[in-house]
Amino acid sequence: MKTKFKLSATALAIALASPLAAGASELKVVCSAGQDWCDLMANAFERETGIDVAMVRKSTGETLAQLRAEASNPKIDVWWGGTGDPHLIAAAEGLTQPSDVDTSELLAWAANISKISDGRTVGIYAGALGIAYNVEILEGKDIPPPACWKDLADPIYRGEIQVANPNSSGTAYTELATLVQLFGEDDAYKLLTEIGRNVNQYTKTGAAPTKAAARGETGISIGFMHSMVRSISTGFPLKIVAPCEGTGYEVGAVSIIEGAHNLEEAKKWVEFSLDPAIQSRSVEVQSFQVPSNSKASVAPESPDLATIKLIDYDFATYGSSETRSRLLDRWDDEVKNASE
Repeated sequence: MKTKFKLSATALAIALASPLAAGASELKVVCSAGQDWCDLMANAFERETGIDVAMVRKSTGETLAQLRAEASNPKIDVWWGGTGDPHLIAAAEGLTQPSDVDTSELLAWAANISKISDGRTVGIYAGALGIAYNVEILEGKDIPPPACWKDLADPIYRGEIQVANPNSSGTAYTELATLVQLFGEDDAYKLLTEIGRNVNQYTKTGAAPTKAAARGETGISIGFMHSMVRSISTGFPLKIVAPCEGTGYEVGAVSIIEGAHNLEEAKKWVEFSLDPAIQSRSVEVQSFQVPSNSKASVAPESPDLATIKLIDYDFATYGSSETRSRLLDRWDDEVKNASE
């Protein structure tokens, strides 16, 4: 009995000395922005708060699927970054909870996301959807650059277009929802099918097509303009097109997961991510989205949303689970295999 007591006391002393017993915690974050921006956020948050962060990068579609699968026992505390539509769906399905954060300094489009979701998600940045083309590739093949969405249906671009799969990519879902809002659903799917005949690959993530176009692996990409600016800033021969018919945009978001095990730490993360000082640091990792805090500085390279023909994107409708599921099912049936 003596030996047993000594071992138990030793075990107890070790337990009491451990960081977890002392009240330390590890915030679990899924990041749907670029990996280097994810890393900057995690490192800066740890330095400022002393809270450890365990972060993994996943696309918005993957993250939404994970939240649904883990609804009864969530493994995530915070979801940061990625297009707002899946965040709104998660909010509507009760997968996220209000953060009770002050939105008074946020720009209207960011505060609107919070209002639509009853505070369950908040806007952190915005970015416009566009087309990029590799100047050297198109000139080498004597192919004229596109100027409009409808141009992408021209057979001259056969095998030259790359875009992500909207089932996994928020970027591609934004494109799908944008074309539906621009042209009406039936005409949009007809156009998507025609464009699909020219697509050489549907990628998993929204950033991949522009990276491929920058490297000369494809002539044309569809994605967010800020990703295109990033490639151009590092010397790649890309040109950006704002489609003549108009274009949609994303509002990147941050959400606290319902049932988060580290709720207070999660709320600190949301407050931190809305701080103008940290939002202004995105340029350090060449992320050129427009920040949501009105007091944050905007990088001169960032696309000027005021000069782009933006549609009145209906986040409430296209951020609903029912609409998303129906549009994706139809995309799978009519568009996915159009190039085969």
